[in-house]
Amino acid sequence: MANLICGSLAYDTIMVFPDQFKRHILPEQVHILNVSFLVPSLRREFGGCAGNIAYNLKLLGGEPLIMATAGRDFGPYQEWLARWGIDTRHILVLDEHYTAQAFITTDLDDNQITAFHPGAMSEAHLTQIRQAPLDAVSWGIVSPDGREAMLQHAAQFAEAGIPFIFDPGQGLPMFDGPDLLNFFELASVVTVNDYESKLIEARTGLTAAQLAERVEALIITRGEEGSLILANGQMLEVPPARPAQVLDPTGCGDAYRAGLLFGLEQGMDLQTTARVASLMGAIKIETHGTQNHTFAWSEFSTRFAENFGYSCE
Repeated sequence: MANLICGSLAYDTIMVFPDQFKRHILPEQVHILNVSFLVPSLRREFGGCAGNIAYNLKLLGGEPLIMATAGRDFGPYQEWLARWGIDTRHILVLDEHYTAQAFITTDLDDNQITAFHPGAMSEAHLTQIRQAPLDAVSWGIVSPDGREAMLQHAAQFAEAGIPFIFDPGQGLPMFDGPDLLNFFELASVVTVNDYESKLIEARTGLTAAQLAERVEALIITRGEEGSLILANGQMLEVPPARPAQVLDPTGCGDAYRAGLLFGLEQGMDLQTTARVASLMGAIKIETHGTQNHTFAWSEFSTRFAENFGYSCE
């Protein structure tokens, strides 16, 4: 069965400034800020939440089906996805737009300055869940995308009777309390990080435990401290997986979401599902970029047993 992944597709242009921003920005002069940073290191990566989740799910042996919008420059990305056997039939290409693009400059202190152009992502509401082969879809996910698209796709998943994960991510600031409560009413699982959890509590006026009563599970990631599962009136702690090295955290959340989708689709219990997700995040952090890591299932299975003491088979 396929997993229908709704979210963004983007090109990430990543630059490294071999110095510290703070040495070149005068706090008392920010009202006339005019700075230029020489960035000798630059790379362009395939990204966006839907693309990243699909890539990671494919590595696990899942069948991702992307529903997203892209622009006239999508050709190289489409070829990349096709090379990995990822279904792109439901990616709507809009020739009047560019694909969404993030321009990220990082300094030696790991501070980042990012400019984001949404491009075709702003038209993601033009895609419709009913356009997909729904009889072949077991789970879906609504990940960061255009605001109207996220609201629309959540409602359409619920109408079609397809369980889905709501992953607000960086799209969270677009939604007020009533919007967020609506997502909790429609979704089967909600996954957020600890900061996003606190923000949702503030906007809805409900505690995490109260929000968890509205879904099958609320999963809160806590970085190197692991994750929490709130389900059936209980709170379960899930330990983190151990990365071999820490190189680049960008895209770890998307890798984690892919692990959740895989575990849910395979019928794993929530604790095992969250452990699969945790290991996916650990594997991603070992490599620069969001879609450059690879592994065989046998390697993944071995690392899972090493980290958690039992098999995920």
